[in-house]
Amino acid sequence: MLTIGTIVMGAADVRRAADFWSRALGYVPRDGEVDEGWTVLVPADGSGPGLALGRSVTPVQERPRVHLDLYAADAAEQEAEVTRLVSLGARHVDWDSYPEDPDFVVLADPEGNRFCVIDATHG
Repeated sequence: MLTIGTIVMGAADVRRAADFWSRALGYVPRDGEVDEGWTVLVPADGSGPGLALGRSVTPVQERPRVHLDLYAADAAEQEAEVTRLVSLGARHVDWDSYPEDPDFVVLADPEGNRFCVIDATHG
């Protein structure tokens, strides 16, 4: 049986992306330092998939086919996490496909990569 080991994202500035995602997720560089061309971040506690960041000149997709979903325990935590992530450099994305009562907020990291913060209790 296969398991997800690493999720790979492109970045024009790998160091900037690594700084954001390290602070956002509490991850650390697997090799102890961040390389400007390719870096793998792993959970500080050792459990969970890694996040690899590779230098890319490909433009960010406005509607990416793959993105990260980050789960918050409830609506209050979701709101607090969105605020924290924005303070780290994320930005709100003007998303025209929100349902009437969304359980998610679409953000972009400093590189423009889209991700969602989800209220896991929303149902």
